[in-house]
Amino acid sequence: MEENLNFLEVKNYSEAEVRELSPLALAYIGDACFEILVRSEILDLRKNPNKLHRESIKYVRAKGQRELFEKIEDLLTEDEYRIFKRGRNAKSHTVPKNADPIDYRIATGVEALFGYLYLLKRYDRIRDLFKEMIG
Repeated sequence: MEENLNFLEVKNYSEAEVRELSPLALAYIGDACFEILVRSEILDLRKNPNKLHRESIKYVRAKGQRELFEKIEDLLTEDEYRIFKRGRNAKSHTVPKNADPIDYRIATGVEALFGYLYLLKRYDRIRDLFKEMIG
């Protein structure tokens, strides 16, 4: 899975630089990171792209991310949980029509956490958390 996260060389950010990013910026990059992990996990050459897309939605929609987060919440370090909370509490001013606002906020927190870990190149930690989520 680490290969999936390292296909592009990420700019070297210091921890201080990453902490200065807005939680919504972290969620922005974390959304992409999480999406590639899910797509890599469900990839099955026997399925057409439409079926793959429908299957991935189970994981990447707000409710799915909330359910997955419940599996890792107790595994997070204090620092990781703080980043999650920054994302969860960020004011995004938008909520998709079909998402519960609480689920959406939790999903934003999950994405912020994954963005934070990705920008710091903590690929092993991303892999471990993701395995717990889907395992």
